Amino acid sequence: MIEQIADQLAAGKAVSHSLTGGGRLHIERQLPFLCLYRAPHDRHDEGTEKMVLGQAAYFISSADPVCQQEQMALLHRIAAQQSRLFGTFLIVELWSGTASPEEGELPGSASFHLHAPHRHAPNATLEALENGLQGIKLRRRASRVEISFDDAAAPPSLPPLLSDEQATQLNCIMVGIEISPVYRDPQRDAILPFALRTMRRGITHALKKGLYRFSHDETEFRPRHYHELGSRALTKKVWEVDRRLAEISEAFDLLLHVTPMNAADAWRAFERSDYRETPEFHYRPRSVDPALLKRELYHIPLERIEDPTLGDLFDSKRQELDRQITLLDERDKATFLHGSIQLFGAVDKALLDTAQQILRQTVAPAGNEHTEILDAEQFAAQARDELDYYRSLDPSLQAKVEVRDDITGILVSHGNFLIGRDAHVSTARLQATLNHEIGTHVLTYHNGKRQPFQQLYAGMAGYEELQEGLAVFAEYLTGGLSLPRLQLLAGRVVAVDSIIAGASFIETFTLLHHDHGFHPFTAFTMTMRVYRGGGYTKDVVYLRGLVNLLDYLAAEEGLELLYYGKIAMAHLHLIEELRWRNVLAPIALMPRYLETPEAQQRLSAFRAQPDIMHILENLEYKRDVGK
Repeated sequence: MIEQIADQLAAGKAVSHSLTGGGRLHIERQLPFLCLYRAPHDRHDEGTEKMVLGQAAYFISSADPVCQQEQMALLHRIAAQQSRLFGTFLIVELWSGTASPEEGELPGSASFHLHAPHRHAPNATLEALENGLQGIKLRRRASRVEISFDDAAAPPSLPPLLSDEQATQLNCIMVGIEISPVYRDPQRDAILPFALRTMRRGITHALKKGLYRFSHDETEFRPRHYHELGSRALTKKVWEVDRRLAEISEAFDLLLHVTPMNAADAWRAFERSDYRETPEFHYRPRSVDPALLKRELYHIPLERIEDPTLGDLFDSKRQELDRQITLLDERDKATFLHGSIQLFGAVDKALLDTAQQILRQTVAPAGNEHTEILDAEQFAAQARDELDYYRSLDPSLQAKVEVRDDITGILVSHGNFLIGRDAHVSTARLQATLNHEIGTHVLTYHNGKRQPFQQLYAGMAGYEELQEGLAVFAEYLTGGLSLPRLQLLAGRVVAVDSIIAGASFIETFTLLHHDHGFHPFTAFTMTMRVYRGGGYTKDVVYLRGLVNLLDYLAAEEGLELLYYGKIAMAHLHLIEELRWRNVLAPIALMPRYLETPEAQQRLSAFRAQPDIMHILENLEYKRDVGK
């Protein structure tokens, strides 16, 4: 096998082998380093080997002494071959210390001991590793890192991998990382899963930063970013987990299941009661069994995902699906509101203050401006034209426009644009609405469809906030965001805050209608949206998403990353990492309004004065028949 592996490496091929007697060798491509874990012969060391998983080049050896000796001969052959190719070769060996995490340090805090050779010590690499490891926080405590220069350092009970003379002959540098075993319970000798996950993620990033520095300082290999050194080869288990999560996500549409089917009749009855009787809402039958979905959800083997980045993405999605399925089960029950707050969050004071500040603004007179109103079919024709334009750029776009009797207003579901039969839109709001729905929601769904991970179109955990913030900002960039529209979003925040505070439907309606001056039908619709299902607080994400997006753009961040799919702001750094690792394909479509001089001018003006008040000051009144 040694000769076979050597031949594969010499030919520049990927190597991935399970080794005789246990152990694993994984080298995806030609790289000037290898991460090593040698299983100890004399003690239990569960969890430590997972620290090298997710690297593009790693070696896990057997715990059997005879097999391990044979495998080390293979490692020497790899080091000799790779050092000839790159001029030098780095082996980073990881092992766990023997001390209990409670001895000599704060309980639960992580510590690392870097072992480097006296001669030819890669000081810049050590500094990068030290900085990366110090950035790991476990239970809100910073990590401690110690460095010592001791030739031929090795894990307890194991011989040094290379003597000083062998390392010189092979032109190989050895660095050891001794890890405090804070991911194991010392009393029960059991894995602490949350600590292990945190340590894996942090060590993976720290290793890549150190390996990036080594590549630039010691070799001719020049990665553009440390994320480029991450794994590109994804296992079958990754695709299985991604597929199964997406299937569960696509199996139900929570928004449709909590949208009343009798909204028009409910409004007429509420109007006849002089706004004094709480309306009764009827919902479509639930098409799935929540208990069976939960069972299927937790049969997905997320624990077998080796890549920490993907593990985090999948785990957060499973948690979100769990909460969504619970909401589906608890529709119209008293517990529904609490689950909705878990899913979408509450209203913090800063957001409520911003909403009230927006609601205090006054609307300029409309003048004699004439605005044509498009009915559902006319609006659908405009939407189909918009989709045809994008289809001319990418024929794989499959989105459809449907005019339906069973929904109120307009929405995008599974990439299709759905328009309620009674919906209408003004020509003044046409472009803003099209770019909100198609230029944002449809495009991000399609872009996600073009990526290898189904989560990017099914929706990553918490994606709604960025989606809606981006969609509202699209309205502003196209000149269609009016003060009444922005006040509508602010009113939704007030309505969510009201239901969380325990107000009744009538009390919240009165607050919006009498205190904030919303038209009765508008106030009814806003209240209905928040009270549907038992308290659906999603409407808080529109304004919060816009505020958070403005903070992001104020830092001169680009827009392209935001359109890769249905992603959350918290996941942008993970998407960027996957892009550097060549795991993601190039983006398929960007909104065409971004190419217009007007949009670029507004974007530049905002970045010169990055504050939501800048947007408020530059809004022009348009008679607004909004979403």
